[in-house]
Order: sequence, then structure tokens, then C-alpha cells
Amino acid sequence: MRFPIEEVRAAYPALSDGYAYLDGAAGTQTPTPVIEAIARAYREGIGNVGGAFPASGRSDAIVAEARRAVADLVGGDPRGVILGPNMTTLTYRLSRALVGPGDEVVLSRLDHDANVRPWVQTGATIRWAEVDTVTGELPVEQYGELIGPRTKLVAVTAASNVLGTRPDVAAITDLAHRAGALTYVDGVHATAHGPVDVRELGADFYATSAYKWSGPHIGAVIADPALLETVRPDKLASSSDEVPERFEWGTSAFADLAGVAAAVDHLAGLVEASGTRRERLLASMAAAEAHELALFDLLIEGLQTLPHVTLYGKPARRTATAYFTVAGRTPREVAEHLAGLGVNVWNGHNYAWELTGALGIRETGSAVRAGLVHYNDASDVERLLEGVRSIPRSRP
Repeated sequence: MRFPIEEVRAAYPALSDGYAYLDGAAGTQTPTPVIEAIARAYREGIGNVGGAFPASGRSDAIVAEARRAVADLVGGDPRGVILGPNMTTLTYRLSRALVGPGDEVVLSRLDHDANVRPWVQTGATIRWAEVDTVTGELPVEQYGELIGPRTKLVAVTAASNVLGTRPDVAAITDLAHRAGALTYVDGVHATAHGPVDVRELGADFYATSAYKWSGPHIGAVIADPALLETVRPDKLASSSDEVPERFEWGTSAFADLAGVAAAVDHLAGLVEASGTRRERLLASMAAAEAHELALFDLLIEGLQTLPHVTLYGKPARRTATAYFTVAGRTPREVAEHLAGLGVNVWNGHNYAWELTGALGIRETGSAVRAGLVHYNDASDVERLLEGVRSIPRSRP
């Protein structure tokens, strides 16, 4: 299926500023339908939910549609979609309700710190899954030794936000479930880069953030509503005890939730496909992934030809995310040089705190991250490669 990159790029007004946006792993740009949906919600008038007047009813409808949209995106149940400000905040909330001192939790050093520190800080006993620092893989075999009868929960990423590694999540969660443990899967990076099915992954809890897939700054955690009924988080005595509302603290950003639904609709229309929104999403996200990985082949091949570039990780299955250093230059200097040429990339640990420590680069500025998303094209890749080639080998 041809990926209509020109039409896709035309939907993103920010791309007209002349920069090559290779910073998508930290957050994507926003398409016009999402911008308009948020503005429309404000123009039409919204109120808090549960009221007797029309503006409140509009907010009720916005929230319900946001839950349906997120459920369609990841293959979940809208009745189990918890909405909040971001994945980190929601994970902190849920971690306190799920585990505590005396429990045992298995974490991985591949993960973003948002799926590490909240669990560490519960006081639970932590067991670590290690990363192969040469390949960037997270070997499944070690989980057979790490998971045991005392394991309460296994937290693992569906894709590394710096190396792009896609571990075998289904195999890991199967081991966890055999031991009677729950699974918490960080899908923040993975969701933007291909089709997702939370049931196939075996995720009891699946976290995602809309700003990584063309939406506003809204987070979500998806779970079986029957499972959520068994979890009792701290909450105000006066707030709803219904699921999933019992996990949603304070007043929601209703206009942004309208943007969440619009972002999912936008993704469902990246390519021409028929069927339900879920079916169209599967087709569009598969096409987007193929487009990204084709560009990524060009990016990696180009970087590999440069003798002053060191690439980190070479996993068998990955997202289109490159992490590299340039000899004689700090990652920040590389990012600044590229920014001067109109190329946006990130530098630093990017919250992959444990991973950059394991790689031995955290104390020296970590590395440069260039991430492709569905609106990037071949010219973006060439501009990055040309920019890296032009970096002086030594300081003047």
C-alpha cells in the first residue's frame, strides 16, 4: 500500500516552518483536525461533567468519545480507559494502589524511568531484568529466573524510547501470568509506531500518551474494567467510585480530550481503508510503520558509513529510533549543530535513566536521539545525515 506522505505532511501546519522534525520520540506535531477539535470544544462551550445543562452534556460526550477512541487505537475496552494528564502521573497513581512494601516487582533496565521509579518508590522489593548492552535486546529467558511465587507485578516497555527495541512482551507477560502476577506495559513509545493489541500483548495495564501520536498532552491507561473494580486507589470521599472515574483525580481537560478523539480519527485515515475505526487504524498504523522503517533503513545505513559515529543498539525488531554519539563532540553540541541547520533532534538520557547507566554514557551526556514518525520523509533523513557529516572532527 502506497503511503501518501505528501497528503499526510500537509495536515501538519508546524512542518511548514522549514525544519526537519526528527524529535517525534519526545512528542509529535499536531495535525489541523486535532487543533480544530480543541478550538471547537472551547468555541461551543464546555462545562464540568454530570450537569443538567448543555455545555456539561457536551463534556460528557467528549469524555465518552475519548475513551472509545483510545480503546479503538489499542484494542481495549472503553469502560477500562483511565484518562489523565500524562502516563507518568497515572503510573504513580496506580503503582500506589497495586503494590507496596512486602510485594515483589520485576522491572527492566530498558524502560523509561516513568515505568521504573514509581514502582521503586512504593517500597516493594525490586528484581531487575538486564539489557544486552551490545544488541539492545531484553532477553526473555532471564524472566524465568526473575518471576516467582512472590512476584506481584511485572512492568515492561513495549518499545524503548531511545533504542527502539521491541521486546517480546507477550512472552514476558505469559510468564508473569503463569506465576499469578499482574503486568503493566509502557506503550508510550510503541503506540505511535505500529498496530497495538493489548490483549495479544497480555497487558493487564497498558499506558499510552496522546502527544506521542499526534494528540494533545493527555495520558491514558487501559485495563479490563473487571480488573479495575478490584483496585482501590486513594481518592476524594466526594468523588465518583465508578470505574474508570475512581482513578481520575480532579477536573479533566475536556477540550484536550476532544483532541484525543480527533487524533485517533486522523490516524485511522492516514491511508485509504474500510471497516470500523479499529480496522482502519490497524491498516493505517501498519502502513505508517512500514513507511517509517523504510526511511529508517536509509538513516541507519547512512550513519553506519560515518566513521566518527557510534550507534547504540541493534535489536532485531525495533521502532524507527536511532541513538548515537559523534566522536569528539558532546551530544548537546551535536544537537546544537543540527538545530543550526534546521534539524530537530534530542540529546541526553531522555528519561532512559537505567539504560543509559547500563550503557555507561549517562555521565557524559548520553547520546543523540533521532526518531522518525509517520510524517517524516526522505528529505528529513538526508538533512540529518548531511548535518552529521558536516560536524567538524575537532573544535576550532
